Amino acid sequence: MKLRKNLSGEAQHRLISNVFRKISDHRSRPNSVDIQIKDALMSGFAVFALKMPSLLQFDSLMRQKQYQAKLKAAFGIESAPSDTQMREIVDGVDPETIRPAFKRILFELQRGKGLEDYVFYKGHYLIAADGTGHFSSDSVHCEDCLVKETKDGKIIYQHQMLAASIVHPTQKIVLPLCPEPIKKQDGATKNDCERNAGKRFLKKFREDHPKLKVVFVEDALSANAPRIEDLIEANVRFILGAKPGSNKYLFEQVGRLDKEGRMNHFENQEKIGQKIIKTVTHKFRYLNGLRLNAANETRINFLEYWETTEWTDKDGVAQTEEKHFSWITDLDIFLKNLFILMRGGRARWRIENETFNTLKNQGYNFEHNFGHGYKNLSTCFGLLMMLAFLVDQVQQLSCELFQHALERVRTRRLLWETLRVLFDCCEFASWSQLLEAIAFPKRWKMVPANSS
Repeated sequence: MKLRKNLSGEAQHRLISNVFRKISDHRSRPNSVDIQIKDALMSGFAVFALKMPSLLQFDSLMRQKQYQAKLKAAFGIESAPSDTQMREIVDGVDPETIRPAFKRILFELQRGKGLEDYVFYKGHYLIAADGTGHFSSDSVHCEDCLVKETKDGKIIYQHQMLAASIVHPTQKIVLPLCPEPIKKQDGATKNDCERNAGKRFLKKFREDHPKLKVVFVEDALSANAPRIEDLIEANVRFILGAKPGSNKYLFEQVGRLDKEGRMNHFENQEKIGQKIIKTVTHKFRYLNGLRLNAANETRINFLEYWETTEWTDKDGVAQTEEKHFSWITDLDIFLKNLFILMRGGRARWRIENETFNTLKNQGYNFEHNFGHGYKNLSTCFGLLMMLAFLVDQVQQLSCELFQHALERVRTRRLLWETLRVLFDCCEFASWSQLLEAIAFPKRWKMVPANSS
């Protein structure tokens, strides 16, 4: 089977390994160690690529003699560490040194025309961003931990990240970018926050992708002048959620202008469905050049949308479902792009549903604490998990072999389980051969591995 060059899982593993190979060893005597930085990081990546529920399971498999050869065949790991060794080595790795792997994969995807279907509007790509937690404990902590006190006085230590994915209203596959850790910065006494992480993310994003045209879509927490200034400074466009509670001046302004007959309105209907026909009514209210608030001269464009769906169910009972959204944007709004911008704003949920929920519920064990360490372990593990997710997404988008394997077993969770079983029980020469055994089992006679 022909595979798109540099976009198969095997090619991405080599790319990541080459990035990790260039990372300087932080240990005092790097020439005298048995486990190289590259192998420790690739072993951590392998844990998340194989969706292992814990490092303990990885360590138990490492005790099998044949397992080292399998890790070399699938991930290019020359000498794999034990779980303890992995924790100790990865703990000292600067998380920023993992970032180039995300950049390289996105570059290869763009060069292979894998991003063409993600163009959202006038050559721009849509990026959805939001914060999420990936470590929490009431006892284990470090200097970088965020500290949260509950209502009953209990102290919780956390690590969080600002995650972002390239999304599209018509694409379920999302493409995660390198997250920005939300943690106490060097010398800081106060907690870090999502806004500060957002500023750092924008700066690093522009360093990695200086010419990429993008539209950031975020929730109503970003609908303020400081965040808009950050977005403009980074030369990115935006669609931000807006709410009457947090944007009181804006909505009062909209209400006043509407009474004066100065707001634009548009409405239409469509029929959808086959067995049960539903009538969907779309209503828009919009205007360009409004003031965001009374304190400054920040100008934005306002878009409000109502969706009403009506149908009669199989018992003859009339049903109605209503949805309401509102956004601010720096993109000019006119009649021909109403639906485009509306769907772009609603695509923000891709970061919740297709990113966070996938990581939590489809085998990635996102809410499991794989380890905290003393320095960077938790953050590095969070980045390696997101990197494994990116590789899976690119395979699903661009690797025909992966697509056939997924189609055969039907769900991603079952695909991960099948991969782990074959990885544990059989001999194979490469990651691609492992996928071929799932996609085309009649073509391959897998040889059982010798256990010891």
